[in-house]
Amino acid sequence: MLPAPAVFHFPWEVNSGEVQEGESVRVFGRLVCYQPEESRATLSAQHASKEHRVAVHTLFVEPFNPIIGAQYLVLGEIEKAEGVGAVIRARVLNCVDGVNVALLQNAINEQRSFFIEREQTSDDAHAT
Repeated sequence: MLPAPAVFHFPWEVNSGEVQEGESVRVFGRLVCYQPEESRATLSAQHASKEHRVAVHTLFVEPFNPIIGAQYLVLGEIEKAEGVGAVIRARVLNCVDGVNVALLQNAINEQRSFFIEREQTSDDAHAT
């Protein structure tokens, strides 16, 4: 059986508790730190004048050529780590430097709206 498709989440949602352990996620952010000896990277994103950081376990995607300061998109599963909070165990880690982050955020919000509307339409059809 295939796992559920990964849902886009904003970096500020990952550590807020909105995402459950074991859930497949897609998250974007700027690479601010990479520790190859620990197979750990840190992505960062700005939201409401606050910087939000997400820890990424990179063992399954190594070796890769990290570019500090570049935008990355990660696909993986959420794990809880003591002292760190939520960590994404990366299955895919792609450099997407040059992407328009504002447009990406708008696209994620539009996709969420579409899925909510589709679910409501489906529920209405089943109710009648």
